[in-house]
Amino acid sequence: MADQQARLSWRDGTVPVSDQFDDPYFSIHDGLAETDHVFLAGNDLPARFAPGFHIAELGFGTGLNMLAAWRAWEAAGQAAPLRFTSFEAFPMAPEDMSRALEAFPAVAPWAERFLAKWQGAGICDLGSLHLEVIQGDARMSLPEWTGEADAWFLDGFSPAKNPELWEEALMAQVAAHTVPGGSAATYTAAGFVRRGLETAGFEVTRIPGYGRKRHMTKAVKP
Repeated sequence: MADQQARLSWRDGTVPVSDQFDDPYFSIHDGLAETDHVFLAGNDLPARFAPGFHIAELGFGTGLNMLAAWRAWEAAGQAAPLRFTSFEAFPMAPEDMSRALEAFPAVAPWAERFLAKWQGAGICDLGSLHLEVIQGDARMSLPEWTGEADAWFLDGFSPAKNPELWEEALMAQVAAHTVPGGSAATYTAAGFVRRGLETAGFEVTRIPGYGRKRHMTKAVKP
């Protein structure tokens, strides 16, 4: 699995859809606004930003969430680098990533800086952001990870299409790799996801979702 790349189709020529999971990579109703609502606001960001802040993510996809966080980090005037670690089983080819990100001109300056250095996986030093994308099945790689995150972006494909990335055992690993007082947010409000996060030790709240999604999930580690 570790050497597999994402296989894509394109909806309306602009929205990448995973052939592996039959699910689009971002909302066709402004994916950037959804990222800001779900992953940034859902983790109380940028208010919680501080030197050394570390975001971790399940599902790197197009890199849009990372770019949105990086943009917010620089806008907040943080001097030290933001640390961002993402776990991705099927990395998107850089040329596909570039095509997908054309839909979001608001992050174009950050996308250009990222794509100029991005090799498709591994570590990428972008100055004000230190990125690592760990390739492979997160169920195998996350337990081996030695880091701890202040905030998690849980952004796998739909739980109905990609249940592996929402299993209770994986949510327990997310909790184990979260600092006390850390948080997690996801667009899904699926009951088994919320229960898995609660079992892992998070305090879980269902809050209003973005666009057509009525609810999403916010979790805080006591």
